[in-house]
Amino acid sequence: MQRVLAAELAELAARASDADPHPTQRPVRVAGWVHRRRSLATVTFVVLRDRSGLVQIVVKDSAALAQVQALGEESVVSVTALPSPNPSAPGGVELVEPEFEVLSEPDQSPPVELWRPRLTAGLASVLDNAPVALRHPRSVATWQVAAASMQGFRRTLGAAGFTEVATPRLVGASTESGANVFTVDYFGKQAYLAQSPQLYKQILVGVFERVFEVGPVFRAEPHDTARHLAEYVSLDAELGFIADHRDVIVVLRDVIAGMVAAVAEEAQTASALLEVRLPVVPDDIPVIHFSEALRIVGAPDDEPDLAPAHERALSEWAIERHGSEFLAVEGYPMVKRPFYTHPDPDDPRWSKSFDLLFRGLELTTGGQRLHRYADYLTALRASGQPADPYQGYLQAFRHGMPPHGGFAIGLERWVARLIDAANVRAVRLFPRDVNRLFP
Repeated sequence: MQRVLAAELAELAARASDADPHPTQRPVRVAGWVHRRRSLATVTFVVLRDRSGLVQIVVKDSAALAQVQALGEESVVSVTALPSPNPSAPGGVELVEPEFEVLSEPDQSPPVELWRPRLTAGLASVLDNAPVALRHPRSVATWQVAAASMQGFRRTLGAAGFTEVATPRLVGASTESGANVFTVDYFGKQAYLAQSPQLYKQILVGVFERVFEVGPVFRAEPHDTARHLAEYVSLDAELGFIADHRDVIVVLRDVIAGMVAAVAEEAQTASALLEVRLPVVPDDIPVIHFSEALRIVGAPDDEPDLAPAHERALSEWAIERHGSEFLAVEGYPMVKRPFYTHPDPDDPRWSKSFDLLFRGLELTTGGQRLHRYADYLTALRASGQPADPYQGYLQAFRHGMPPHGGFAIGLERWVARLIDAANVRAVRLFPRDVNRLFP
């Protein structure tokens, strides 16, 4: 008998009617984990959990009752039973007259209470017990929102003529500087874990014109904050033949809208469980210059970057002034941007780059890149970096590259803002930070 998922049982309930309370008398087989048991005087309710959700099983038969009483939470079982409509049951249907087959018995009780509506353990305890804690429906839902977001990212860019690429995570030169990279012994040579696919995705603009990548990146920055991880998922895109960074913002806007649409379409149940507030993406994301941003938040004119408090204040300003939860801040000082960033031709103090703020947090960094070989040599000299480690990268620019630019979205920050998580570690499957390498 083919297995039926818990969510599919709702279709049986939808076909029920007063004249036909049992739309089918054919038994179905479900399989999953014993999520919870609730025993009354003459009946026991077993809640089974599978990848699609929960289903309630009504146990009255004495033999089945005895079998169920011996089952511990997280026992893995297969159940053959009859579906019966019940509006108060999960999904509007329950299973009656069950026959249980035990597939696996737990060695001990779960270290966290998975049956509660929310995980009540502290974040550290949840992360320490991630192999089991991730089974909680809210944890599952969180990653379903993330997975839908990645699908929306891929689908939007694929429809716009982008090619998905896969670039190395072991690299011979750091992307920006050697101070915040992880070093690796690569057959007796020093290598690094990639901070980003930045250099490779630029090279590949010279091959495909438009590229994107979804994958992990690594930052050896000793931050122990609620917004930083040593490893996170980066959603990267790069495109050629642009006029300037404003063309990049237009594509970014469409990508964000596509991610929102994908969450709405593909993660409806998860979004409802997590009470996700999906944003309205404006047709045109409001853009302000970095110098204006400093003025709005009352920061000194020579401030080189925006502090977290500034980002929160600017997000509030964007909602009040533009009714937008998104705000692009362009023209960051060149001293705070990587060597490959294109300066503003009218005032080289400023860059043709931007950050996208969303609900009080920097979500995206992007901009226009240099595309002429001679400009790269000048930029590397100005930054005090030798050109030799970048020869493979620079080769692309020796042989003609179009004006281009791109952006990168931190998946964890995006999901954390959607579900209003206080810490990005809560939305990562197995987070890595300055203190955590296991499990």
